[in-house]
Parts: sequence; structure tokens; C-alpha cells
Amino acid sequence: MGLFDWLRGTNARQVSNHQLSSSYSFLFGPTSSGRTVTERSAMQMTAVYSCVRILAEAIAGLPLHVYRTGSDGSKVKATDHTLYWLLHDEPNPEMTSFVFRETLMTHLLLWGNAYAQVIRNGLDEVIGLYPLMPNRMSVGRDDAGRLYYEYQTTSDEPAGQWSRIRLSPADVLHIPGLGFDGLVGYSPIAMAKNAIGMAMATEDYGASFFANGAAPGGVLEHPGTIKDPSRVRESWQQTFGGARNANKVAVLEEGMKYTPISVSPEQAQFLETRKFQINEIARIFRIPPHMVGDLEKSSFSNIEQQSLEFVKYTLDPWVIRWEQALTKTLLAAREKPGVFVKFNLEGLLRGDYVSRMNGYAVARQNGWMSANDIRALDNLDRIAAADGGDLYLVNGNMLPLSMAGAYATTQHTQQDAPPGEEQPSVEQRVERRSR
Repeated sequence: MGLFDWLRGTNARQVSNHQLSSSYSFLFGPTSSGRTVTERSAMQMTAVYSCVRILAEAIAGLPLHVYRTGSDGSKVKATDHTLYWLLHDEPNPEMTSFVFRETLMTHLLLWGNAYAQVIRNGLDEVIGLYPLMPNRMSVGRDDAGRLYYEYQTTSDEPAGQWSRIRLSPADVLHIPGLGFDGLVGYSPIAMAKNAIGMAMATEDYGASFFANGAAPGGVLEHPGTIKDPSRVRESWQQTFGGARNANKVAVLEEGMKYTPISVSPEQAQFLETRKFQINEIARIFRIPPHMVGDLEKSSFSNIEQQSLEFVKYTLDPWVIRWEQALTKTLLAAREKPGVFVKFNLEGLLRGDYVSRMNGYAVARQNGWMSANDIRALDNLDRIAAADGGDLYLVNGNMLPLSMAGAYATTQHTQQDAPPGEEQPSVEQRVERRSR
């Protein structure tokens, strides 16, 4: 049995020529720096690895729930829905929800697309989600214009031979990144390969410099003719080359002279270049510099604001892509008007303790949050309804503007009225005015 034998009911057909554009052609070939950049080699750069990890772990760590809309517009968690357990806990027997989302988000950031196989039962209910490698997936249209996905996988007979399996859009959860056709995303690594390639070249230069004993290369000059220059070169390199041989004293014979010819790191602005490339990579993924270790322009007053901007301008667009793709593919058409999938970003948007308490106080005093609503945001136990946990309170001095004049008139009339005479209420006076 092969890896994808559970893809029952799917026929392997010949690949059509109507392939949609993808980013894979950008990934191959050298960059302007001379380095070849792929999604895997890019992950060897600490800046790329850090940016991908920050975003992947952020998406994976967000609470993800399935909600059902009530007739009054309220929303409640649909814990009885088949998707709730899959998305919140275990999308398949081999992965937790965190690992599944972290894997797909990593694919999305490196390849520009994330794919997962959707497994359904006989009732067309989703019972499993399995990640698929983006570099093995191709998207196209058949002669009738219908969209299809073709996945490349290995077969058991003969061993090592590749085969293609065609899948319908209903069987593939596809989360595309930024693209040109609205269907297939382009890889951020592919689009920024020159910037990443330069960072790699700078790192290679630094490694080579220190491997050479932190000394630049040079030329050995001899006033006469050297019979065996290769032997002299190898002897010099063996004696003085490398970090272990640094700071050794060289003794030159027969009028020989050593002249360094390489550009020093200071002249090449090595540190400045490395720092700029790190910021350049952070810019690709829209990561604030302080999150990748650059605190030069950060302070206690602006780091919190930068973190909030990270949630608003970096995470939120990715969250929307996820939510809409999950809703579009995993929910039946009859369910979509009343059921939806939603991430909870409130935890990341929380301010400091004092700011939160002040916000809770305003919400409580103005009647749009109860004590239990506030306690739920801080993961505290509920207060029993009998003890007032679900009450919504307002300031006793507040009343509708339309009743303000009637209230003042009533107060004045009651003071001047004869004893024992009953005066109309505020509500009655307001009703008379509206007639």
C-alpha cells in the first residue's frame, strides 16, 4: 500500500497542458550574488529562519474555533460540530492542531502556497486533514475550464517511480499567498532571492575570513625565480593559513615579501552589510526589527506599539487568508450562512495590566460587559448568575436624552403639586410628547 492509498475514488489522469503559473521557475538558477537560493537553503539563514518561525508559531498558537450564529445575531462555539475537534485539537491522528498549522504556515511562507488533503466520510463530512508538500503540487484547468490539483507521489511498483494523482478542489485545502492570478501564490523566497542571496554571500565571506585566521589573502613576492611555486604556496598555507595558525610569526627568506591584496572587512563594510540584509529579510516578511534581534531603534515606549502593528498589519492578513480558506473548503454550502471559522487575536492585542484594568472598568461601568465577560478574557472562573456574574450594570445617573426634559419637568411638578395628587410618570410624559 502506498502513502496515498487513502485517496480513494481519485483517478490518476494524464497531466493537462493548462497549468497555472507558479513560482518554482524563480527558485532555480544563481542570484546576482552568485548564490543559488531555494526555500531550503534560505532557511539556513538565521534571519529567514527567525521570520518564518515567528509567523508560523504565531498562527499555530492562536485559538481557533468553529462558531455558530444564533437567530439574535449572537455567536456560540459549535463544539458539537465535526470540524471543531479537527481544527482545535487534532486534524489527523499524527498531528496536533499546533503542528498542523505550523507546518502549513511554514509552507505558505516559503513556497507561497499551503496545501492539505481533505479526507471525507460517506456523509461528505470532513474527518481528516493531511499536509501536502507544495513543491509536489501543480494547479491547472482541464479542457472544460474546471480547476484541478495534481500531486506527485511515489508508488511502490516499481520502486522509486513518481506518479501523479489528480484531486478536485473539494479535496484540497489550498491557502494561497500573494499572487498574480488569484489562484496560485508566489514564493516570498523566490521574489526576494537576490536579497537573500546577498545575505548568504556576506555570511560566506565572514566564514571564509575567519577560517583564514581573520587575515586577508595576499601575494608572496620573490626577487628571483621560484622553481616550484605550488610547493611554496602549499607550504605557506599549511603553516599560516586557518584560524588555528593565526598570529604566528612568519619568517621570509631570500628577500621574499608578503603583500595583502584582499579588501578588509572595514573597507567592505561587512558588519553594515550584514545588518542591512537582516533588516531587508525582516522587511520581506513584514517583521518588526526588534523581533529578529535588532533593538537599535527600539525603546520601551515604541516596542509595544510595534508589537500591536505586527498583529494588525502582519498577522491579520494571514489570519483572514486562513479563515476564508477554511470556511470555503471545509464547510458545506448549507452551513456557511450560520457557521464560520474564526481565530481569536484578543490575546495578542492585550495591553499592559493597568491599561486592561482601565478598559475593563469602562466596559463594566457602561453596561456592555458583565463580570463574567471580563473574567472569561483573563481565563478566570465564572461567577454564579445568582451572585450577579451575568448582570450588566450602568451608572444610575444616566438616562436617554429624550427623557431628560420630561424628568426635569416631573421633578418640578411634584415639588409644586398639592399633597395627595398623583402626577404622571416620566414615561407617560414622554409618550404624550410623541403623540
